[in-house]
Amino acid sequence: MSLEQQITCTGAIMKNVKQMAAIDFHAYGSLYFDNIDIDSALKYSFAPGYVIGPHCGSTYRDCEVREPRYYSSVKPNRGPWFDPAAYCSALIDVGVSRLPPVDTSVNEKPSYHGAVVEHIRLLNFGRDVASKLIEDARIQRAAAPILLHQDLHKRNIFVSDEDPTIITGIIDWQSSSINPAFMHANEVPDFAAYIPTPDDHSPSKDLLAGVNAKFCNQAFIAGVRLLMPKLSATWELDDDVARFFEYCHRTYRDGAGIFRQVLMDLAHRWKELGLAGSCPYPLPTPEEWLAHREEYKALEQAQELKELVTSRLNTASDGWVPTNFWKETIENHQKLYDAFLQNMGEEDLREVWPFDEPCSILEV
Repeated sequence: MSLEQQITCTGAIMKNVKQMAAIDFHAYGSLYFDNIDIDSALKYSFAPGYVIGPHCGSTYRDCEVREPRYYSSVKPNRGPWFDPAAYCSALIDVGVSRLPPVDTSVNEKPSYHGAVVEHIRLLNFGRDVASKLIEDARIQRAAAPILLHQDLHKRNIFVSDEDPTIITGIIDWQSSSINPAFMHANEVPDFAAYIPTPDDHSPSKDLLAGVNAKFCNQAFIAGVRLLMPKLSATWELDDDVARFFEYCHRTYRDGAGIFRQVLMDLAHRWKELGLAGSCPYPLPTPEEWLAHREEYKALEQAQELKELVTSRLNTASDGWVPTNFWKETIENHQKLYDAFLQNMGEEDLREVWPFDEPCSILEV
């Protein structure tokens, strides 16, 4: 598509999304027909024929590959929720449910990932921090319940063959739910993604694509400001605050060091951010800081490797690949793995490699 068509298409997508985002809800969860066969205590009447019920997103469900849930120390907490504090408490419950029992070797992780007891400690602090954050008026304003598509990327958007600026369909709605707007604060769909690079002002065969991406990103931002005030209100939040809500429920997926860094950043800037009282998370001692930096550095390196591998293989962060590119991708995956293997020990590489080993993928 030409730049003009891309911008027009972005505007058409935003107008479609506006219809959902403009609906006023009074609870968080998912939208159901009122005859849904679930416990009546979990149904909240919304409009004739519809109710708000438990959240259907995968975040709250035991349905993610290689990410089982454990409910021995916390019960499933899927809503519906009627205030931001209850929603935030559920996020921490999700984080706890991802932790295997302390005395098992289930889902063994790399050493820098952090022990289960450390994840528990951080999540306990996270619960206290969340209860303080949600009292802030700025966060309350950014907590408006909003219904959005959870995976609004190019692969789920269909356009007309004759006129690609016309949206003919959007698929993959199964996880669409009602969340506080601040849960979408840092989300930019791939059709509007733009990452400045040092080459942006240099002659390059990719220069035109970079310029187009920049204009599409600007069109997306303008569309949010104009059409979705609930979502644009989240841009008032400081990045460190938005990151807390993004990472507080996924410590066992990302590594303890990531959420520990989020808590440290908040504790360090608590007064600067204008937050009331004191941060429940204590600033680390010099010894704790040094130990954290070592762990965090290893996590950063693993994350950089993942970004490099997904970029080279042109996959989604979870490894999703279109079926028509599957054979080509697994062949390239093997070549890339072998290239890294020349400079790293196999055990070390296996510990940080973001996907299954090539041989196990080929066997599927």
